Amino acid sequence: MRSLIAFLVVVLLWGAGLLVFADRVIDSTPAIEPEEPADAIVVLTGASDMRLKEGMRLLERRKGERLFISGVNRDVKRPELMDVTEGSKRLYECCVDLGYQAENTVQNAREIAEWARGHDFDTLIVVTSDYHMPRSLLELKADMPDAHFVAYPVPTADLNARDWWKSPKGARLIVLEYCKYLAILGRDAVLSVSRSMGDEGKKEIPPPGSETDASAMSVG
Repeated sequence: MRSLIAFLVVVLLWGAGLLVFADRVIDSTPAIEPEEPADAIVVLTGASDMRLKEGMRLLERRKGERLFISGVNRDVKRPELMDVTEGSKRLYECCVDLGYQAENTVQNAREIAEWARGHDFDTLIVVTSDYHMPRSLLELKADMPDAHFVAYPVPTADLNARDWWKSPKGARLIVLEYCKYLAILGRDAVLSVSRSMGDEGKKEIPPPGSETDASAMSVG
């Protein structure tokens, strides 16, 4: 009976968290354009070209010095991607960088972090799909804990966020992304506990010449 009660409590907590997560996705769009410019704009590629178009639009409105597109398909050439962004050729050639290494969100975050550090950028506008934004921010914060991120979520064309539970595809998308989000939260929690235990377990080594050091030598 206790096991059954514990299982039901876990299910209820999971369900409540799912509703909170879905509400966060629903309320995230339409995105509010940042009032203050950031150092740069970063786009995490995906199924929707709207991410690229919105990132380019923000660059054209001078919301960042440069635009970085992470996770570009290795078969896609730079001129081809320019046509997708529908932006200014001059601005594209001078201020847009492409990353070809990332194949998932974890690698996106690492690729973006490496690029941002190389340019000494610590304030970034993050452009990705609405449902993908919470997990993307967690991954970016893990790789750049001191950076500041401004979320700019893009609506998903084939997802009716407000009625996601009515569509098998929408429900599957939200539930799967929520489970991935929980997995990242769990990973970060474990790493945080491990770091804190590691710090507590370290013993301070007294500097040479201190009283503790001298007494230890005298005992020998």
